[in-house]
Amino acid sequence: MKAVMLHQRGIAGPRLMQVDVPTRAAGNVLVRMLAASVNRVDLYMRDSGAGISHELPLIMGVDGVGEVLEADESSRLQPGDRVILYPYNFCGHCRYCLAGDQPLCLRARIFGEHVDGTFAEFMSVPDRALVRLSAAADVRQAATLGVAYLTAWRMVLGKAPTGPGQTVFIQGAGGGVAYAAMQLARMAGARVIVSTSGEEKLAHFRSLGVEVVDYRDRDLVRTVLELTDGGADLVVDNVGEKTWPSSLRVMARGGHLTTCGATTGAHPSADIQRLFVRQLSVHGSTMGSLEEFRRLVQAFESGGFVPPIDSVYPLQETPAAFARLDDADRLGKIVITIAEPQRTEAAA
Repeated sequence: MKAVMLHQRGIAGPRLMQVDVPTRAAGNVLVRMLAASVNRVDLYMRDSGAGISHELPLIMGVDGVGEVLEADESSRLQPGDRVILYPYNFCGHCRYCLAGDQPLCLRARIFGEHVDGTFAEFMSVPDRALVRLSAAADVRQAATLGVAYLTAWRMVLGKAPTGPGQTVFIQGAGGGVAYAAMQLARMAGARVIVSTSGEEKLAHFRSLGVEVVDYRDRDLVRTVLELTDGGADLVVDNVGEKTWPSSLRVMARGGHLTTCGATTGAHPSADIQRLFVRQLSVHGSTMGSLEEFRRLVQAFESGGFVPPIDSVYPLQETPAAFARLDDADRLGKIVITIAEPQRTEAAA
């Protein structure tokens, strides 16, 4: 089969290779992959991979959608079923898995980071890490859900869930997780304000009816405080050190900040005095639980939101997809097509 394998660090590291089709172990499902999407972690794996326990070569890719080819007779899945991968290969036995919080699993292995991933024609996936997908669902849109949208779901609807009557401020809304957070917060009925830059992106969010501020504006904090009459109830920040000071300053008293990334640095000022005087809380977040993923898929299938697709590349052009991810003009997710889905009566 064809697969994009990471052999070494750097731009030349990912290569399209011919490798053996994986052998399906008991309890696993052999999946014919249809589509995947590109995430910032793919570039991190390509260029560094520091702090992630893995060995090279490794098949890349975290998100993915496919069709079942083989499964155990006792499996709830049957050949031909359309499935979407839950990104965590979790153990199912530790205290966190038993509590239903799989992202904290003590032995979790993430596809495309710790074990072979989704940029391949076939995968052998534990039955428990697959969620059935409607045959009528858009495969390319569904392929974007596993990392960006699941992460955003927990950030917006998890430990400090937003809803009607609340205001959410989202930093750097042109990125995948931030854009997803904007859509999910609006779906939940919250008022949403985003920061971004560039005339096209500013115009895009305004066309959606979203309040927007330019993050290059020196008066960003004052503008947001004036718009919100005192601050946002929830701030979503996956930018890190560069935006951290303004994220803390735009929070309403008793507000929450949720973060999942440190693209611009991991060591901002804590501003502890502001935290305790205003009784602010900070939540770290990485993806979401299996139950949250099921709810996310249901919300997608019911039309609660539509993931925007920036561009689509075939598997052999994955390096070009990586380059597009770093393009400042990008808006929406980047999808890798692997195979055409089988036509079914439901999708006809």
